Parts: sequence; structure tokens; C-alpha cells
Amino acid sequence: MPSSKRYIAESTSTAAGAVQIDRRGFLAGTAAAATMAGLDGVVRGHAATAPYTFPHGAFEITVVSDGHFVLPPPNRAADVGFLYPDTPRPELETFLKSVGLSVDRVQLPNNVALIRAASDLILVDTGAGGNWQPTAGKLAENLQRAGIDRTKITKIVFTHAHPDHLWGVADDGGTLRFPNASYFVAEKEWNFWMAEDVVEKLPERFQRFALGAKRDLSRIKDKLKTVKPGDDIVSGVRILDTSGHTPGHISLELAGGEGLIIAGDVAVNAAVSFAHPEWRLALDSIPELAIASRRRLLDRSATDKTRLLGSHWPYPGLGAAERTDGAYRFVATS
Repeated sequence: MPSSKRYIAESTSTAAGAVQIDRRGFLAGTAAAATMAGLDGVVRGHAATAPYTFPHGAFEITVVSDGHFVLPPPNRAADVGFLYPDTPRPELETFLKSVGLSVDRVQLPNNVALIRAASDLILVDTGAGGNWQPTAGKLAENLQRAGIDRTKITKIVFTHAHPDHLWGVADDGGTLRFPNASYFVAEKEWNFWMAEDVVEKLPERFQRFALGAKRDLSRIKDKLKTVKPGDDIVSGVRILDTSGHTPGHISLELAGGEGLIIAGDVAVNAAVSFAHPEWRLALDSIPELAIASRRRLLDRSATDKTRLLGSHWPYPGLGAAERTDGAYRFVATS
């Protein structure tokens, strides 16, 4: 499907019996909602961010916080230059300071989307679980506070198999947190992480990613289906090829209105990735492909006014790209 065209399907009314979000109860059971500061999406406080719900076509979308994490991670030296190894240091520092970002560490929210369809409750990624960073892995807790029963989730789609998107699929004992769901991952993504030699092919600092991916994908293999770009998860929810961040990274395009794309990690940082889509991110598996996917998605959003929902953009991660100074800027639309 050409990226310049919106995916349009017949619009139907939101099904009766949609999950109700008990916002008052959620907030009463936690501290005040965490505040957000700046485009780095810094989360100041416990993962008590209230769910954000909005309609889109025939669907109801709820964004639930999985908490936040920092890059570089706490066990590495504090230097954001680690993330953009090809960018000259003076240029990187000047830009980061101009948008109010630290040159030491960037804090990123982990936003997880829940799609209510006619007869399905579809989760996009499962968060980080308890073994990534202590400030992340709050998805199960926050679903419960929001009055969302995890056993009612029918489908889970993984944008990719990095820790902050996959490791929340099971608890420390290996018990699945979403026991009644079926699971979907791109065929290319499955083939990459499940290859026998994947650990040896990765730099040492990313080998833990591979071990975790193998562990958690193996836990759900009997309930998992591999998919390809162009496939529908349900009517009106279609898979887009946005590979590069990982070899099989996908996004989800939802029919209706001006369009909505749940973008995963195509553009990780709302300040940096929009203004400098050409900068190589150290976490991208195939850098040139990742840059091409990023440019294509941002151009489409700016041209067609397609809304985007990013995993690590300022909560709730909903916005669009606007052209400026030869590149783009993130404009929040929530």
C-alpha cells in the first residue's frame, strides 16, 4: 500500500460494552498524576499517569503508561552522545541545549496503546516488565488501576522485540500476564531474534536484548502468529512496514478520519528524531533503512495531516509532524 494514501475502511460505531476507564478511581488510588516537562518527555514522579482515551473512527484508543526509562541506561556513563555516535559533538550539544534536553541522559515515557474494536481488545506491545529499568514496567499495575481486566485482552501486536516493548509479556516466573490473548509479530522480526546466531551477531551491549527476545518470544510461540505488512489484525487495523529500528519493526495504521498510525519506535525522540531524522540512532539495527522509514512516516504525517502515536513521545504520545526549517517538528494533538 503506498505510504502517501490513507487506509480507509467502512466506519462503524464503537461497540457496546467498550472498556470503561475509571479515571477518578485511578487517580484516587495513586499520587497526583505525574507531570511532563519538555519534549524529552521527562516523567517526574511515580508511574501514576492517568490513562488517556480518545475516539478514532470505529475504535476507542486508550494510552496507558508503562512508566519511563532513561538513556543511556543507569549502568552506563551519562552521555547522550552514545545515542548519536555519528553526530559531531558540538552540533549535538548545541541542538540538545536549544530544545531543553540534557547532554547527560534523556528520560523517555513508555506509552502503550490499547485499541477497542467491535469484538476485540488489542494491546500494542506489553511494556518493559520488571527487568529493564526500575522506573518502567508499570503497565500491568496501571491497567489494573484503570479498571482494565488483563484477561479480557484478546490480541497483542508487537511493533518490535526490544525490551521496553516485549519484556512485559510475562512475570518473573514466566507466567503470561495476558493469558487469553493471541500474539502477532512481524515474520522478519521473529526470524531475526529467533535465529540461532543472533547473539553472536550483535554488539556485546545489545546481546541482552537478544537473550530476552528469545526467552519471551519462546514463551508465546504456541499462541503467536507471524504477519507481514499489508495484513489486517482486524478490519480497519493494518500493518505498515516501518523496518530499520529493528529488521522487522512494524507500525499499525487505523482507518477513519484523517488517519492514525501507532508508530512504535520509528522516531524515538520527539525533539531529536523530528528535527534531525537523518541522525543515526545507535539503537537502530539497520540505520539507513531506519532513516528512510522515519523520513517517510514524518513526510506522510506532514502532508496528509495523519496523526501519529509514538511510544516514547511526551505522554500520551499523540501528535503530528509539521514541516519547519527543512525538517519537521512534533506538534502534540492531545
